[in-house]
Amino acid sequence: MPEDSATPQTQPTRPALKLGLRLDFTPGGRLGPGKADLLEAIGRTGSISAAGRAMTMSYRRAWLLVDDLNRMFRQPLVEAQPGGAKGGGARLTALGLEVVAHYRAIEQAILEAGAAPIEALRGLIEMAPRSTSAQAADASGTVKDEGDP
Repeated sequence: MPEDSATPQTQPTRPALKLGLRLDFTPGGRLGPGKADLLEAIGRTGSISAAGRAMTMSYRRAWLLVDDLNRMFRQPLVEAQPGGAKGGGARLTALGLEVVAHYRAIEQAILEAGAAPIEALRGLIEMAPRSTSAQAADASGTVKDEGDP
């Protein structure tokens, strides 16, 4: 009898990896992937509002993050452009472009330097198929894994 090709073989799944870089500056400024993504979105859209929408973020939240970034650095990273018939907009300043470039360069350097140990760590993790009750707990929000304390 031929082998049934429709029957999947159970094989362990390798976990996906997401490496996030967050820079904590004293006395309290932070730059992480969300703020870097927001800056890039402002650069693409020319608007804080449109960038926020693209990231499913309210205008208020996007504006507060931009304000935080502008206060953190010696000069603003985002500059408002005066409105006209179409309204105003926003653009990244030269410093804003430089900050994003440095952040992405650090991120890339970490990924390159850490590739072998990260892959070794992934090889030690075996993802067993999840039970229906674990999936239901995730969906209901009753059980959360918040990572290391």
